[in-house]
Parts: sequence; structure tokens; C-alpha cells
Amino acid sequence: MLAASPALGAAPGPAPTALGTVDVPLVDVSPPGANDWSCRPTAEHPEPVVLVHGTFEDMLKNWSTLAPYLDARGACVFALNYGDNATGPIRDSARELASFVDAVLGATGARKVDVVGHSQGGMMPRYWMHHLGGAKKVDDLVGIAPSSHGTQGLIVAYPDGTLGTVAGTENPLCPACSDQVAGSAFMQELNAPGDTVRGPSYTVISTVYDEVVTPYTSQFLVGPARQVTNITIQDLCPADPIEHDQSPNDPVVHQLVAHALERPGPADPAYRPSCLPVP
Repeated sequence: MLAASPALGAAPGPAPTALGTVDVPLVDVSPPGANDWSCRPTAEHPEPVVLVHGTFEDMLKNWSTLAPYLDARGACVFALNYGDNATGPIRDSARELASFVDAVLGATGARKVDVVGHSQGGMMPRYWMHHLGGAKKVDDLVGIAPSSHGTQGLIVAYPDGTLGTVAGTENPLCPACSDQVAGSAFMQELNAPGDTVRGPSYTVISTVYDEVVTPYTSQFLVGPARQVTNITIQDLCPADPIEHDQSPNDPVVHQLVAHALERPGPADPAYRPSCLPVP
């Protein structure tokens, strides 16, 4: 999909699909608390937050609770739709993210952004950062159940709207799904230079109940302790039942994201959120 226009909030035009283009108007609906293009960063929140949704998702569905949570804490929050619901080739989606971040930096006057992504949205920004020069524009990257090293199976959307994996390596209707299979050519290219690059802080938030990006430990990043924090939700809140799809709506995840963004440097692994019940 096209990124939302700073001036209009929507960008009409052809919507690309896995099979070609469909000439229909495209209207991007922002989640509450996001895409106020008049927002200016403060000393307490100097970096705008860019929210990047996951495969088969859009910004409204993925960020309906986290966007207003971060907005209420004083951050300038932005979100985009990309890659035909994040099903298109991930390399192309990374270029869409690059353009959107440039628009955010231009509108806000900030030097860097913080990026928070779910699933593919927690992994795809690393391609932009590591291979397209985006790292110098990022202070923090927070991945919620990110497909950092791919998954042991092919990501599919079932008719009931849930996500899962099946055996296989090719999905012509969803190039991003094929890209996210562990060992794919894309995954090898993404991680060939290493999991991190100098500069940004990286935080990964994972759940043991993840049924999509498996095993969940494959989500973790390898890097210096001063730069990388890997968090398993159940190590902090053992009774938390959250799984992959709904992890961005978990009140515990909200607290962990805010903590990661508001600290100078990487998140403190000793931080303890309140173990609030999951809606």
C-alpha cells in the first residue's frame, strides 16, 4: 500500500496485490493517536515513534491500542500501511518504510525516529537499517514477536482470520511469506552482516505461546549487551497467555515498549512491568 500523505492522511491510487494491480481507491485509516503531522517532539520524547504492522495486517488493526497508549505518554506517533498488507516482497516494503520515515523526519524536524514493529514489521526495518542506510536515522528498534531469522514453516492466513504456518517454501500470493521462511534467500541476505549494526538500540519482546514465528527463540537478536535486550514475556509475567497475533494489544507489552523507548540506551532487562490481565 501507499503510505499516508502528511497533508491528506490518505493516498488514493491503484492498490498492488500479489497478482498485479487493482485499480481501486486506497484509503488509509490511522489508528487513534497516530499520524498527527503537526506533532512536534519534546525533550522528554525527542524521537517520533513509527509503528510498522505485520503480515496480512494494516496499521488500524495492528496498532489500535498501542498507538493511543504511546500518544498518551507524550510521544509523536506515526503509522503506515505498506506492501499490500505486508504481503509484497520485503525488500520493496523496506523502501516504502524509508520514504515514510523521511516524511516523518521532515514534518517533525527530528533527527531520528524510534521504530516499533510487530512480526514482519519488527524484522523488515532491519533490512532498511542494515542494507539501505537507515540505521543512522534510528535511535531504538523494538520488535514485538519479530520474524528476525524467519519461521520454521510458511506463514498463512486462515479463513477465520488467525495466522499459522504450514510446510513449504513458496507462496506466489504472498512473497513476504516466502521471504520469512527460515533459510530463505532473503533471510540469508538480511542476516549476513550480523543481527545488529552500530548505533541503534534493539529490543525484542517474545512470547512462548507464539504459534507463527517458531521457535519463538529464533526471534532473539545476537549483539552486545549494551545494545541488545531480548525479553520473554512469561519470564516477567508467567501467567500471561498472549500469543503472536494479539501481542501488540497486551498491556504488559505496552509497558515493555514504553520502557524500551524512554530509556537512554537499551532496555533494562531487570525491569518489571505490572502483570495486568490481558483483555
